[in-house]
Amino acid sequence: MLLGTIMGVLMVLQGSAMAMVEEIRRADQREVAYEELAQGDARAAVAALEALRADNPNDPALLINLGAAYQTLGDLARAEQAYRAAAGSEIRYQLELADGSWVDSRRAARSALRALEQSRLAMN
Repeated sequence: MLLGTIMGVLMVLQGSAMAMVEEIRRADQREVAYEELAQGDARAAVAALEALRADNPNDPALLINLGAAYQTLGDLARAEQAYRAAAGSEIRYQLELADGSWVDSRRAARSALRALEQSRLAMN
C-alpha cells in the first residue's frame, strides 16, 4: 500500500544522486519519527514530528511522515496540509522508502495526496 510505503521514509539524501557511498548515506540520515510510525504509534509520531518541524518547517520527509501520521489518526485535513507543504517545499531530495526504493520528495508527496483523495472517495 502506498501510504505504508510513504510512512516508511527511512533515509533522506540531499541532491539527486542516488548512487552514493554508504558513509554519506549514514551521515545524511534525519529523524522523521520512523520508529513511531513503524510501531503504529501515530500520536507519538505527530508529537515528535511537530516538535522537529519547529527547526525544519519545510523538510519534505518530515512533512510526508507528518501527513501519514495525521492520516492514520483520521485527521485528513491536517494530512492534506502536510502533504501539500511537502509537495510545494523548495527543498527537494531523494527519499528511501521502506521497500528500499528511492523517489523524489515531491513525487512522494503528490502520491500521498492522490492516495489520500482515493481514501476520501472510498469513504463516501
